[in-house]
Order: sequence, then C-alpha cells, then structure tokens
Amino acid sequence: MSKLGIDWRILIVQLISFSIVFFVLWKLAYKPIFDMLQARREKIAAALASAEKIKGDVAKTEAERQRVLAEAGVQADKLIADAREAAARVREQETQKAIAAAEQIVAKAREAAAQEHSQMLADLKREVGRLVVQTTTTVTGKILTPEDQKRLAQETEKQLAA
Repeated sequence: MSKLGIDWRILIVQLISFSIVFFVLWKLAYKPIFDMLQARREKIAAALASAEKIKGDVAKTEAERQRVLAEAGVQADKLIADAREAAARVREQETQKAIAAAEQIVAKAREAAAQEHSQMLADLKREVGRLVVQTTTTVTGKILTPEDQKRLAQETEKQLAA
C-alpha cells in the first residue's frame, strides 16, 4: 500500500472523520428533514381523506334533500287526491266547502314544501360553508380568523346561489 502512496494511519483518521461528519449530519440535518417530509405527507393524505369525506357528506345531504322533496311531493299529491275524493262524495251539499278545503290543503302543502326546501337549502349552504372553512383550515394548516371564516362562508354561499 505504501507503493501506492496510501498511509494507513491517515486513511483510518479520514474514515473516522468522515464517519463523525456523516453521523452528525444524519442526526442534525437529514433525519429532521426526513421526519418533517414524512409528517407533511401524512398531513396531506389526511387532508385529502377529509376532502373526500366532505364530498361524500355533501352528496349524502343532497340525496337526502331530494328524497325529502320527493316525499313532500307524494304527500301533496296524496292530499290533493284525498281532497278530490271527499269533494266527489259530498258534491250535492258540500261542493263549495270541499273545493275550498282542498285548495287550502294544497296551498299549505306547497307552502310547507317550499318552507322545508328553503330551510334545507339554508342548512346545506351553512354546512357547506362550515365544511369549506374546516377544509381550508385543515389544508392550509393555519387557524383562520373570524373575518376569514365569514368571508369564506359568504363566498361559498354566493357560489352555491349561482
């Protein structure tokens, strides 16, 4: 080895120095960076899972709203049919009273359906706004101020109204 110009003592000292530098870099630089990157990957995965859950919740809410509207329509149709049958049975004496009662029932049913529809839309907008604020907070990783939350909720309502 001495013919090649290699001195074992210097080589061993250089190996020890390299090992120390490598160990210090690993402990103080590489490992924290790798840990931070792994934590970031996990945070992003959790945010994506949360977004998917929110999409599922929104779809479920929409399906529930459609079901309730269909149910209200069926009930309104049933009430109309019942009112018409009652009017036909007592046509001779109570024709005017039965028609008026049927029209009132229809108006109330439509009004109730309209109110329920409006209430469900308001609830949906509020829930979507809350979910948008929650998702934004989760994705950005920062705490939103009340003004930011209000602004996001208003923007979401505007987009849903359009």
